[in-house]
Amino acid sequence: MSEKAQHKNILLATAAFTAVVVIVGLIGYLTLGPKEEVIQGQMEVNEYKVSSKVPGRIMEIRVKEGDYVKAGDTLVIIDAPEVMAKQTQAESAQNAASAMDEMAKAGARQEQIRGAFEVLQQAKAGLEIAEKSYHRVQRLFDEGVMSEQKRDEAYANYKAMEAQVKAAQSQYDMARNGARREEKLAAAAQVQRAKGAVAEVNSYVHEMVQVATHDGEVSEIFPEVGELVGTGSPIMTISLMNDPWATFNVREDQLNDMSVGKTIHTFVPAFNKELDFKVYYMKDQGSYATWKATKANGQYDLKTFEVKARPVGKLDGLRPGMSVIIRN
Repeated sequence: MSEKAQHKNILLATAAFTAVVVIVGLIGYLTLGPKEEVIQGQMEVNEYKVSSKVPGRIMEIRVKEGDYVKAGDTLVIIDAPEVMAKQTQAESAQNAASAMDEMAKAGARQEQIRGAFEVLQQAKAGLEIAEKSYHRVQRLFDEGVMSEQKRDEAYANYKAMEAQVKAAQSQYDMARNGARREEKLAAAAQVQRAKGAVAEVNSYVHEMVQVATHDGEVSEIFPEVGELVGTGSPIMTISLMNDPWATFNVREDQLNDMSVGKTIHTFVPAFNKELDFKVYYMKDQGSYATWKATKANGQYDLKTFEVKARPVGKLDGLRPGMSVIIRN
């Protein structure tokens, strides 16, 4: 082979080697070079659970999953016969206490007052006779005609009739004045106690009809019609769709300028649209959460922060669970 041909072969081999190196370098750059970091979050909404203070059987469910309800709409009707029985008992106790209170305020009946007055008049008449008899016996005793024993008996009868008049006078005064102040206060207190019991039972009666406390969407219903539910058992979940927000788990080296009050640009794959969010909450998730260890190469550990943000604009159809993407 001539020297010229050998030189040509060397040039071709060098060019081929150089091309291979360039191709390998390009492939390595494309595969191992810096990549766009993606932070994926999801939409969330606040929820509240509907539950009852009283146990009972589900008699009627007036909504379905996916229905939008307004505050005050009837959701569930619960059958609780024990509560209705307690309501009857409480109302009867209130009626009895009210009757006792009215009787204490009104005092004795007119028939009782007249009866006490007649007893008093009878006692006074007896006292008058006993007094005359005593004075008559006393004169005879002074004259020596009547024995001391008879005089003492007449005196004792006179004093007994005098005490009887005082007792009859007290009975008449009590009948005329009615119940004492303390008795009236006690009767009034019993009425208030009975009213409190009725109010308590009525609050349980109201719990038998569960209504929506806020506007929202019925996201889940747990029991079926006819099933028993206990006190405080969740019956359904209502999602407050009017206040959506997104949550992200962001490693601290990805936070950059992300802070409370700042606006972040995101992409919503469900609609293939971009949407701005405003950060309103940031908190580290602690050592138990996902973190990146870098101490092996002499650096530091990177913690993860929970970031919450609300959409700045409005995007119809935005629902909880939808992905929200941040590209760094």
